[in-house]
Amino acid sequence: MQLFIPNETEMEQLGARLASHCAAGCLIFLQGELGTGKTTLTRGFLQAMGHNGNVKSPTYTLVEPYELNGKQAYHFDLYRMGDPEELEYLGGRDYFMDDHICLVEWPERGEGFLPEPDIRILIDYQNEGRQLDITANTERGRAILPQLA
Repeated sequence: MQLFIPNETEMEQLGARLASHCAAGCLIFLQGELGTGKTTLTRGFLQAMGHNGNVKSPTYTLVEPYELNGKQAYHFDLYRMGDPEELEYLGGRDYFMDDHICLVEWPERGEGFLPEPDIRILIDYQNEGRQLDITANTERGRAILPQLA
C-alpha cells in the first residue's frame, strides 16, 4: 500500500489509526532518512494508546518503554547501534514477546537479530510531504493494512 502524507498532523493521525488496530504482539518497522517522520508517526501511535507526555526518539538509550492502559509498548531507535548483538546485551529477545507492541526505527541496524515485522513502513520525502510504502509481512499485518487507507 502506498500513502501520501502531506503534513505532520496527518502523520500523527496515521500513527493513531495504526495504534487502534494493533493488538499485543504487533511489531512495526519504521524506515526512512533522518527527519522523514518516523518519530512523529510513533508519537501519534503512543498518544492514541493513552500516552500524555512527550515522545522523543530514544537515540542514545536505544529503547523507551511505555505502560499504556494495561499494554506494554516499546519504542526503539537503532540509529546509533553499531552491531545487532547490542540488542542481545539489552535483553532484546524479552522485548519481542507476544504481549508487547514494538515500534522500531532504523530496523536495518538490527538485521539478523530482529524478528520479521508485522508491518514495515518505508517513509520518503516527496516535495513538502511524505510518501509511505507500507508492507504487511504476516497475517496480523495483513489484517491491519486495509484499516490504514
